[in-house]
Amino acid sequence: MVENMIDDGSGFADLELLPELLKALADLGYEEPTPIQREAIPPLLEGRDLLGQAATGTGKTAAFALPVLQRMHDLRTRGDGNGDGDGKPMALVLLPTRELAVQVSEAMHRYGRDLGARVLPIYGGQPIGRQLRALERGVDVVVATPGRALDHIGRGTLALDGLKMIVLDEADEMLDMGFAEDIDAILQDVPEERQTVLFSATMPPRINGMARSHLRDPVRIKIERERPAAGEAPLVRQSAYIVARPHKPAALGRVLDVEAPTAAIVFCRTREEVDHLTETMNGRGYRAEALHGGMGQEQRDRVMGRLRAGTADLLVATDVAARGLDIEQLTHVINYDVPSAPEAYVHRIGRVGRAGREGVAITLAEPREHRMLKTIERVTRSRITVEKVPTVADLRARRLELTRSALEESMVEDVDLDRFRVVVETLAGEFDLMDIALAAVKLAHESTGAAADEEEIPEVAPRAPRPDRGRRDGGPGREDRRGRGPAGGMTRIFVGAGRSVGVRPRDLVGAITGETRVSGREIGAIEIADRFSLVEIPESAAHEVINALRKTTIKGKKPPVRRDRDEFSGHR
Repeated sequence: MVENMIDDGSGFADLELLPELLKALADLGYEEPTPIQREAIPPLLEGRDLLGQAATGTGKTAAFALPVLQRMHDLRTRGDGNGDGDGKPMALVLLPTRELAVQVSEAMHRYGRDLGARVLPIYGGQPIGRQLRALERGVDVVVATPGRALDHIGRGTLALDGLKMIVLDEADEMLDMGFAEDIDAILQDVPEERQTVLFSATMPPRINGMARSHLRDPVRIKIERERPAAGEAPLVRQSAYIVARPHKPAALGRVLDVEAPTAAIVFCRTREEVDHLTETMNGRGYRAEALHGGMGQEQRDRVMGRLRAGTADLLVATDVAARGLDIEQLTHVINYDVPSAPEAYVHRIGRVGRAGREGVAITLAEPREHRMLKTIERVTRSRITVEKVPTVADLRARRLELTRSALEESMVEDVDLDRFRVVVETLAGEFDLMDIALAAVKLAHESTGAAADEEEIPEVAPRAPRPDRGRRDGGPGREDRRGRGPAGGMTRIFVGAGRSVGVRPRDLVGAITGETRVSGREIGAIEIADRFSLVEIPESAAHEVINALRKTTIKGKKPPVRRDRDEFSGHR
């Protein structure tokens, strides 16, 4: 297969990659480079800095991983690298989450196995002793989250003076999660003569500012997601069901039964909801696993291992825990609630429909959430079809169809059916063949665990939009709520640090999103006074946020954090 790739000018061989890398790609079944790979690999091999804008699932990992591994090999060959010398890393890859660090590290191991590449992921939640021992033995590439990388730099266990390349992947996500200062601190420690690569799904002003500060005459690449041609079905089929909250678990089971996904991820807002729904779905006979920020890293790794091995087929997760996941067998994404922002919706459904694979995105919306569905449609310019929840009759028909498909598959495949012939022939002397076949199909159908009866899920209509009642410009934002009590479902916390020590809203948002499962979109009004700050957060997350902030530093100090004592007074 390697020879075929080398002969084919449209394949990876056209990018002048090493034979060892071509062989690894061939073994993995890669035949054609994606647009981002075709555009990014040549300038990166030339040593140019690069600023790339590409959505999740476009092949960014290979776009930077292959040049990193090839440059590592070239430096070793010239005797200019650190590979077999002092053991200092030649490249550093920074990413926003643990899961993404593990995935990129695994990919680089696969690509560089014939080059003897030593790739080490370092991230929080993993025993640091293991990381220290690996760094002491020597590595070529470190794949890290910013916080843990900075921790090792401070300990003196991660030396950056031999660095030749640094890659910032998912840069916008890292900034959204509050890693801006960590990244700046890391970049201050790397050699000036290095190659810098920055990938981001979006290009807000702060990303362009980072590029101006840290990249030298970069090659700029922008890759749009391929849009289906007119008349073609989209890669991700998007639909929604309007369901009253008490019936959501039953509706989720009904949808899963009808859709029959190979593997699915169900997004919930809170870890409590994740745990409760996982228990409920397991009680209904599904092989469900929970994934959220309250779990230890080893436990999360075991969950992902079971999902990839096929011993689990349903992952129930929070947004934070699922960032960066790329599960090949994933076919369905289900929003158990309508996401609070269109960006969160786009991020969630981006888990499927990747690398040319088709996917399905389903949202279970309560009547009051129908308006948010329309907002998501408008912002994303995509159609979300509102459908009726499958009825009991629909479910029975689907289960019979699955039974028929299973029987058809067993007859088409080369299986040994002759050993059952004696049973049929014996019964044929006493019963009609059609009756025998019907009884056999009934047994096969019931062996799948299909329930005989289920209750109908009542239909509900979307709630009519409320009149504006004096709201201006689409309703109050953070500024409009200042001076009032918290919004419904929210509470206000007091942080004993304010303008006098340089606290800014992004410092508070970064601390909360970086240490808890609360996303930036869930944070409400922020008030910053000279000596204190007030932050609105979801009531359900108050205990977690307060405990986390008490353990972290803001502007180099650990300020007191508690519930705001005056939050119900309505004024200050």
